[in-house]
Amino acid sequence: IGAGYVGGTTMSVIALKCPEIKVIVVDKSENKINAWNSKDLNKIPVFEPGLKEIVKKVRNKNLFFSTNIKLAIEESQMIFLAVNTPTKTSGKGKGMAADLTNIEKSAKEIGKYANSDKVIVEKSTLPVRTAEKLKETLTLSNKKVKFEVLSNPEFLAEGTAIQDLFKSDRVLVGGDETPSGKKAIQSLVEIYQKWVPKHKILISNVWSAELSKLASNAMLAQRISSINSLSAFCKKTEANIMEVSNAIGCDSRIGDKFLKPSVGFGGSCFQKDILNLVYLCKFYGLDEVAEYWHQVVKINQYQRRRFSSLIISNFNNNIEKKLIAFLGWSFKKDTNDSRESSSIYVAENLLIEGAVLNIYDPEVS
Repeated sequence: IGAGYVGGTTMSVIALKCPEIKVIVVDKSENKINAWNSKDLNKIPVFEPGLKEIVKKVRNKNLFFSTNIKLAIEESQMIFLAVNTPTKTSGKGKGMAADLTNIEKSAKEIGKYANSDKVIVEKSTLPVRTAEKLKETLTLSNKKVKFEVLSNPEFLAEGTAIQDLFKSDRVLVGGDETPSGKKAIQSLVEIYQKWVPKHKILISNVWSAELSKLASNAMLAQRISSINSLSAFCKKTEANIMEVSNAIGCDSRIGDKFLKPSVGFGGSCFQKDILNLVYLCKFYGLDEVAEYWHQVVKINQYQRRRFSSLIISNFNNNIEKKLIAFLGWSFKKDTNDSRESSSIYVAENLLIEGAVLNIYDPEVS
């Protein structure tokens, strides 16, 4: 359920690697499903290197895209939840907590239409202990069917998602340590074992699996904010940030990934997940821990403002009617995702000062 970036990409690869399994990707958006079914593969809603070639091989063979959610729920033995969980814009936790409205709606629909036992797999990035609430909602909706809820977070990087799925660093499956829970875990493990080495499939309890995704993204974002904070320091001294980054990255205990200075991190995950982690820490009374992680986001925002200021100061603090070109609008190369793109924030700051912008990115409409 959910024909977006995670659902469409992940299920396409599962269909390719497991030709004996029928995979149905459903969504309420007719436009989105029509795009996935388009004869012109350049029109599928997700741009990801290698994806359209996979869709071409498996679509309408064992991979199907549909708006018939009821039929898909009735037919399926295992249901992946890959719906959007944006940051809440109102109510308790506004601006930080994850909005689980789509998860709750999906759970109620599953409960409504399920006519046999189901394994429910959390694929969306969710707060710790969501599985508990999810199972409660499913059970209340349908007391005749037994549901097992697993957490199987995605660790996809946009632009390299297909390779990430083909050669995963790890696949994490969390579930209950009951006989039925272990059986459900094994059923999902058997799918991934079709192409993922056994030692890379990690089994944990469901809470650990849910937290691991938030923690991984927080750690990666922390590295970006760390190097960007040092880039500001280098600007005030005669140090060269690229030389500093290279020296740090040569330390085998640290490594060189996510240590390239930039305008900041963007995309659909990092800021959303860190703010969710901050909210959860505050919820459990861990204010100092919350502030520690919140600082990662604050440094990211500072870096964007600092970059805008550098551009403006280069024009003697007057950019009114100056024409400024943006070559690239998405948050990173090889994607068409402009969510939380640093370009947008920098552009807003320049527009306020009266600049004229010329934006070019062949992948972003």
